[in-house]
Amino acid sequence: MKKRELGNSGLEVSAIGFGCMGLSFGYGPATDKKDGIDLIRSAVERGVTFFDTAECYGPFINEELVGEALEPVRDRVVIATKFGFKDGDSHQPLDSRPERIRQVADASLKRLRTDHIDLFYQHRPDPNVPIEDVAGAVKELIKEGKVKHFGLSEASALTIRRAHAVQPVAALQSEYSLWWREPEKEILPTLEELGIGFVPFSPLGKGFLTGKIDEKTSFSKNDFRNIVPRFSQEARKANQALVKQIETIAASKGATPAQIALAWLLARKQWIVPIPGTTKLHRLEENLGAENVALTKEDLDNIESAVSRIEVVGERYPAHLQKRVNR
Repeated sequence: MKKRELGNSGLEVSAIGFGCMGLSFGYGPATDKKDGIDLIRSAVERGVTFFDTAECYGPFINEELVGEALEPVRDRVVIATKFGFKDGDSHQPLDSRPERIRQVADASLKRLRTDHIDLFYQHRPDPNVPIEDVAGAVKELIKEGKVKHFGLSEASALTIRRAHAVQPVAALQSEYSLWWREPEKEILPTLEELGIGFVPFSPLGKGFLTGKIDEKTSFSKNDFRNIVPRFSQEARKANQALVKQIETIAASKGATPAQIALAWLLARKQWIVPIPGTTKLHRLEENLGAENVALTKEDLDNIESAVSRIEVVGERYPAHLQKRVNR
């Protein structure tokens, strides 16, 4: 697989990464541990070098899974993890106090079975801790060799600038896809100006852009999508219009809708690295196949023309979670 550099950071990763969250958290029951390890190692065999996890995925079990899976190939991969929630629990308040950041780093290193974290993200901006203090804490960890690069997730353009002035930000991770394009307004221009990479999560719209979800789909009781307004039955029915357009474009290119969605992101900027997640080997292979889908300027113009006429229905987060983003 081709490599990409995240901005001007010097951090080189595979053009498509692997979002590991869904193996343990967010989308129903956790995957069997052996199956999860096998899938992560299959990704490595297919050229993936960039793996994304967080202490709160589980909590903790996702880092443990990733650590065990990647320990034999640690020198060949880049591992990203995150801090930012009280007790490592995403249902608890935010907590990015410097002393907490250090505690998370030490605990994550043990779970990940490594002596350094390649990319350490603040999971969500904490309104109670100045971003300068957060950046300063990570800067100290970088000086100590425990962390190699600093990242932010779902931060505003202003927050990115303030953090970057204290400790260069290697990458921003935020949602970005054909059905959530808000980052194009301020985030992408800011990242380009500052030389910061962009790591889109949910690049397949939490599965919706694959064309495998409609208004009749039911999710398991602990699937996060049950509380997402964009995944209400009415919204799923309305948003089929977008999927139909993507399916038409995919057919013309001999690709799948998922591959078009990922290829579109890859074509946006050379410093964009999407991290789709899956629990299935055939989906992993499908996702990685997006690298071989070449979209011309005419293709991109056609996609833009087709999808810009469609208004996506539903917010991407329920109100209580929306408060945690873009501070």
